[in-house]
Amino acid sequence: MPSPDSGHALITGASSGIGAEIAREYARRGVPLILTARRADRLEALAAELRAQVSVQVLPADLAAADAPAQLCEAIQARGLRVRILVNNAGYGVAGRYRSSDWPVHAQFLQVMIGSVCELTWRLLPSLRSFPDGRILNVASLAGLMPSADGQTLYAPVKAFLIKFSESLAHENADRGMKVCALCPGFTYSEFHDVTGTRAMMSRLPKGLWLQADAVARAGIDGMERGRVIVVPGWRYKLLHGITRHLPDQTRFRLMGRNSSRIRKAD
Repeated sequence: MPSPDSGHALITGASSGIGAEIAREYARRGVPLILTARRADRLEALAAELRAQVSVQVLPADLAAADAPAQLCEAIQARGLRVRILVNNAGYGVAGRYRSSDWPVHAQFLQVMIGSVCELTWRLLPSLRSFPDGRILNVASLAGLMPSADGQTLYAPVKAFLIKFSESLAHENADRGMKVCALCPGFTYSEFHDVTGTRAMMSRLPKGLWLQADAVARAGIDGMERGRVIVVPGWRYKLLHGITRHLPDQTRFRLMGRNSSRIRKAD
C-alpha cells in the first residue's frame, strides 16, 4: 500500500457519480485521497467510507468561483500534502439551446469545465512532475469525439477541448514519465441527467447503452496506466466511435441532426 509520502490523488467533483467511483477505485488501490466538490456533506460521507482503506482529506470548493482553484491549491499546500494524481472530473451540463440560458449561466459553466481545469493543472504540474509516475485523468465524454447535438451547445465543445488538452499535456510531459488520459464515456448512470432535467427523456434510451460509473472509473484508470491517451469505455461505444469516425463529416453531421432530439433537450 502506498504511503501518504508517495503522493495523493486529488479528485474534483468527488461527491457523486464517476468522481466518487474514481475515489473508491483509487482507495482500493491504496492511493491516499484529497476529495473536493461543493457538497461537503457528501464528501464527508464518502471520506468516512474510504478511511478504512486510505488517508482521506476533504477540501470542499465551488470551482465556479474564479478564485477557487488558487484557494484549493493553497489549502493543499497548507496541509503539507503533495499531489501525484490529478483527476479533473467536476462537471455538469446546461440543457437547452444556447439563448435559452442567460450568459452568466454559460460563463459559470465555462469556468467549471475549462477555467478551473486549466488553472488547477497549471498550478499542480510542478508537483505532478516531481514524481516519476505523475498522472492526469481528465473526465471528458464521447460527446467530444462526435458531432455536436442540438441543445447543450457548449457541452461537446468543452469535452473536445479536454481531449485536445490531454493530448498536448501527454506530449509535453512524457519526458517525466507522466501519463495523461482523457476518459470519454457514453451514457453513464449518475446524477448528471437529474441535474439537467433530462432524466425522463434519457430513461427512454435502451438499457444496453448505459454504463455503470464504477466500470467507467476502472476503465479510465486502467487505460491511463496502459498509456492510453483517449479511453472510450464499453464495447458498444468503442464500436460506435470506430464506425462514425470513418464516415464523411457531412454524413456524421446529418445523422446527429436527425437524432439530437432523442438525447438532448433543445428548448
